[in-house]
Amino acid sequence: MSFRLALTLVLSTFCLAVPARADFQAGMTAYDSEDYATALREWQPLAEQGDALAQYQVGLLHHKGRGVPQDDVQARKWYGKAAAQGQAKAQFSLGTLHFNGEGGPKDYQQALRWLRLAADQGMALAQTKLAIMYDYGEGLPKDKVQAYKWLTLAAKYGDKSAPLLLASLDKEMTEAQITKAKKLASEWEPKGQ
Repeated sequence: MSFRLALTLVLSTFCLAVPARADFQAGMTAYDSEDYATALREWQPLAEQGDALAQYQVGLLHHKGRGVPQDDVQARKWYGKAAAQGQAKAQFSLGTLHFNGEGGPKDYQQALRWLRLAADQGMALAQTKLAIMYDYGEGLPKDKVQAYKWLTLAAKYGDKSAPLLLASLDKEMTEAQITKAKKLASEWEPKGQ
């Protein structure tokens, strides 16, 4: 392949990507101005073309009922498409819908799957939710050590409720359990996106 042809292909790809980002940004501007119908008009084509962030945003519009009737079935659909591409916010949102039984039956195994993927990327809210599932034994066996580990990480990544939950968990655990949990947290590294 000649240099000129290769350069033309690279520039063509770049030029096609820029308008897509511009449409996405136009959707964000509309969303921030509470013009949800315009946001949907900007994001829907991008979502249908496979843009994970646009898919998440379309799911959010359906989940919140902004610019469209509130519809958790549609929210699950769009969150699912974005989550499958590794979009952490979509994974968290989809996991939460499964956990709460919104848009379909409660499914702790699916909730656990998606929340863990988001938590593994360092998403603090997903880490807290995962810790709560371990603490209460929802969808998996109770495990205070794992709960403490995930809350430690959630606190590190900025979830403001995590330190309070950690203080409460401190009272229920032995020093050896806390030491083990802290060691697990210190060895943890984010995965994915």
